[in-house]
Amino acid sequence: IKQVVKQMFYIIGAVTLNNLLLRKDMCSWSKGMQIRYNVSQLEEWLRDKNLMNSGAKETLEPLIQAAQLLQVKKKTDEDAEAICSMCNALTTAQIVKVLNLYTPVNEFEERVLVSFIRTIQMRLRDRKDSPQLLMDAKHIFPVTFPFNPSSLALETIQIPASLGLGFISRV
Repeated sequence: IKQVVKQMFYIIGAVTLNNLLLRKDMCSWSKGMQIRYNVSQLEEWLRDKNLMNSGAKETLEPLIQAAQLLQVKKKTDEDAEAICSMCNALTTAQIVKVLNLYTPVNEFEERVLVSFIRTIQMRLRDRKDSPQLLMDAKHIFPVTFPFNPSSLALETIQIPASLGLGFISRV
């Protein structure tokens, strides 16, 4: 169950982040609030179902950081430093794309200045991350099965002749 929930949460996060990176109408302060609220609902569901240790919450980290990026101030050098330290689950390309797409929806918000985006790029230039913009929505986590040792000793097992496994011998 934990593995299935983790995979589902990864797909939710990847598809949502990819949509955010491809759609200008998704990059606003209010959409950041909406995404963060929805993610908090998913986190609450994980807590209610006792699945916080499934790794599912961690798969949502890039989406959480993108939502926070939409909500923070984007003006000063201190803001740039905060963004660079906060967005460690996002690639430089993803951060820059969100900042470029950021669209104010009311008079209280302003577009992100090109100089601010350049400041972010300069601060992140030494970061060793993938140039990939979109998340791989088809990524599949490996399935693991717990090992449950048998209480039955192998020496006591009798193999029926009808199985045609006469070539197997005891060592």
